[in-house]
Amino acid sequence: MRRTMLHLSFILLGSLLAFSQNGGAPAADTANDVKDLHQDRRDIRRGRRDIRSDRRDVQRDQRGLNQDRVDRNRDLRDVRKDQRDLNADKRDIRHDEADIAKDRREMREDLKEGDRADAAKGRADIARDRKDLNKDRRDANSDRRDLHRNVRDARTDQRDINRDKRDFRSDRRDIHRDRKDVRADRRDVRRDKRDVKHDHGER
Repeated sequence: MRRTMLHLSFILLGSLLAFSQNGGAPAADTANDVKDLHQDRRDIRRGRRDIRSDRRDVQRDQRGLNQDRVDRNRDLRDVRKDQRDLNADKRDIRHDEADIAKDRREMREDLKEGDRADAAKGRADIARDRKDLNKDRRDANSDRRDLHRNVRDARTDQRDINRDKRDFRSDRRDIHRDRKDVRADRRDVRRDKRDVKHDHGER
């Protein structure tokens, strides 16, 4: 009798243990699948936020690129204007030098002829031409400085344009990568939903 009771208790214990193992495993799998489902949904929301942020970065980089192009074009226009001004100043300098040389020849001729009034007038013309020459040289130096500064600015703007283009391409790549991540997370959500449904069916 005692042996029979012991045998029955072992059978009962074994069946309870098997029931707990068979009944508990689907519940644990379901809990894990639901947890994975929530995590994948969070990943999708985070991926969408990243895409929106990357789009804002793309728009900002596009605005920066457009502004840098405007600045570069303005600097190039200034370069061309300064080059024209510098060429005009060089022509004025050559003209003033030619006038000074002509006035000196005339003054020497007047002095040889003994015409002091015309020689004094020639001296005044030379002084005036020298003043114009010095002014044109100052203008030429100023235009040359402006030209160099605008060339530097145009080069800086071109470097900014190249950097903005790189940032623009990088942000586009980030958008494509984030979209790929969102698609992968959506596939994970569908798989987790199937797993949850399958685990409920087994129970």
